[in-house]
This record gives sequence, C-alpha cells and structure tokens, in this order.
Amino acid sequence: MHWLWVLIIGAIIGAIAGAITSKGKSMGWIANIVAGLVGSSIGEAILGSWGPQLAGMAIIPSIIGAVIVVVVSFFLSRSTR
Repeated sequence: MHWLWVLIIGAIIGAIAGAITSKGKSMGWIANIVAGLVGSSIGEAILGSWGPQLAGMAIIPSIIGAVIVVVVSFFLSRSTR
C-alpha cells in the first residue's frame, strides 16, 4: 500500500512541477510520476528532507527537484529534435 501512495504523491509532485514550469503540459501521467519520483530523490539529496512529508517524501525539496528534472528533460528533448 505504501508504494501506491508513493506513486500517487510522485504523480502530484510531477504535475505541480509541470504546472510551475509550464513546460510539462505535454507530459503524460507516466512522465509525471517519473519526474516526481526522480525529482524527489534529487531534491532531497541536494536540499535535505525538511518541511512537510507525504509518503516519505519531503514536499518542498521534492517539488524543487521535480522542477529541475522537468526543465532539464524539456531542454534535452528540444535539443534532440
């Protein structure tokens, strides 16, 4: 049951990051989950695990990390076209 919450919170974090950057509008729900989970790992590794937590993920550092992941993936996908 914990993994289900992790996936749901990861998708929400990825969707928030896409909305903040306005570059994630074309991302699907799988990309939102991946951006949220990878962004959570990166954000917590860089910024630590401070602030409120859901499903074991610190929300604020996770969103910041997901924004970084969305921006980097947008520029990488744009440069390969």
